[in-house]
Amino acid sequence: MDYPWHLYLMAGMYIFAGTMHFAFPKAYIRIMPPYIPHHGLMVYLSGLAEIVLGIGLCFAVTKNISIYGIILMLTIFFIVHFYMLTSKKAAAGIPKWILLLRVPLQFGLIYWAYWYLRL
Repeated sequence: MDYPWHLYLMAGMYIFAGTMHFAFPKAYIRIMPPYIPHHGLMVYLSGLAEIVLGIGLCFAVTKNISIYGIILMLTIFFIVHFYMLTSKKAAAGIPKWILLLRVPLQFGLIYWAYWYLRL
């Protein structure tokens, strides 16, 4: 399918991000809220979801399903972003101003995905 290059950029971004869940799982486990069970499993499942959804963006038959999946996934990830704002330990050493910037960035990523529904 002949999609714009930036859709493939988005796909690559999610595939890369998902791969990082497998390469550095401890970094992701460290930022999981304590009320979410099975941290390791959740990290691997979210990484797998990012990879599958990223690949799905590249094919006409799965593009829109992947976009809805990405929007849902990014919405769920707000849980982790807000948890990281609750304490210094939860922030995992990331400065608070960066954590605050992640919230509007997350909305931007959701809008970016939504924008491709019309292609």
